[in-house]
Amino acid sequence: MKKREMPLCPVALTVELIGNKWKLLIVRDLTHGTRRFGQLRQSISGISQKVLTQNLRDMEQDGLVLRKVYAEVPPRVEYRLSKIGQALTPVIAALAQWGEKYRKAAAKR
Repeated sequence: MKKREMPLCPVALTVELIGNKWKLLIVRDLTHGTRRFGQLRQSISGISQKVLTQNLRDMEQDGLVLRKVYAEVPPRVEYRLSKIGQALTPVIAALAQWGEKYRKAAAKR
């Protein structure tokens, strides 16, 4: 994480690290393995190149995402979750499970 004061509350800290919708979707996609920038951009509808770049940089700086650049022409860059980022996998799974339950309950109303 960036050198800054962290919230004492663990929930507040987690929200600070992955609390925007783009970061959650980036983590969701990276739980399935390494992805290239273009793959992430395609799978996250509505995200701009600039916003994806900034979120990936933030997540890399916070230690959640690892970035690997290949010395090729054209350059190839791949992203994957770090070990601490991989620990978010059950969190994303729980969010997906809750979303499905909510969708079913809302359909019955």
